[in-house]
Amino acid sequence: MANRLDGKIAIVTGGNSGIGASTAHTFAREGAKVVIMARREEQGRTVEQSIRDAGGTATFIACDVADEQSVAAAVNLAANTYGGIHLLFNNAGGAAGSTFPDESTDEWNRVITTNLTGTFFVSRAVWPHLIEAGGGAVINMSSLAAQRGFSPRMLEDFGATSSSYYAAKAGIDALTRYMAGVGGLHNIRVNCVRPGQILTPGATGGTSTDPDGGHHVFEEMFNYAQIVQGPGLPQDVSNLVLFLASEESRFISGEIINVDGGVAAKI
Repeated sequence: MANRLDGKIAIVTGGNSGIGASTAHTFAREGAKVVIMARREEQGRTVEQSIRDAGGTATFIACDVADEQSVAAAVNLAANTYGGIHLLFNNAGGAAGSTFPDESTDEWNRVITTNLTGTFFVSRAVWPHLIEAGGGAVINMSSLAAQRGFSPRMLEDFGATSSSYYAAKAGIDALTRYMAGVGGLHNIRVNCVRPGQILTPGATGGTSTDPDGGHHVFEEMFNYAQIVQGPGLPQDVSNLVLFLASEESRFISGEIINVDGGVAAKI
């Protein structure tokens, strides 16, 4: 099926790389006019141009989701550029490098703000445009970190992201359910995706293998944890986001869906 988003206007935050860039391309291929929002302009412009080269419609708008004023200005520009907003993928986020209890207050605040508060800022700014459009869909980006912990052995072998990241993603899960309840009044569906180990530059440090040819810790982790072997790819997530953005999922709201190769099924 093609053109599932024909006539729709979509915002993708963090759309300059990885899952965000994959989703921006997927939305454009399905007929949406895509607004790519991110801090890094050069990367964002590259994605914008690649979508246009493929025959799609895309515009990059610089935005820091952790900055309330930046978000408000970017969302207004997006709505004015294309005449409205129908879809939002809250993909922007990130983690600090320190684990508990060594994580600093500054790291905690930065990660909470970028992930959880940023999702709130963008959703709040987009919401009136979704109402004006007669409804729409919001898809939030969570993580398996919101659902599952880790053993001391896993921590020793693979490390862990920060406590703030776990807390922020759990907050996004709760915010999704809350927004879905409010959205029901306005024909706005709100759902959330929880990726597992996805092969992106951000997850692997830009490479999937070390210089000596041995397996990177990323590969060892997904082979250890998953039912489906091999890495998850950005397209595996963007395919799910497309479904949740399309009318094919019209009867689904308030859901948090894992795309993780079966990791959570092993809990």
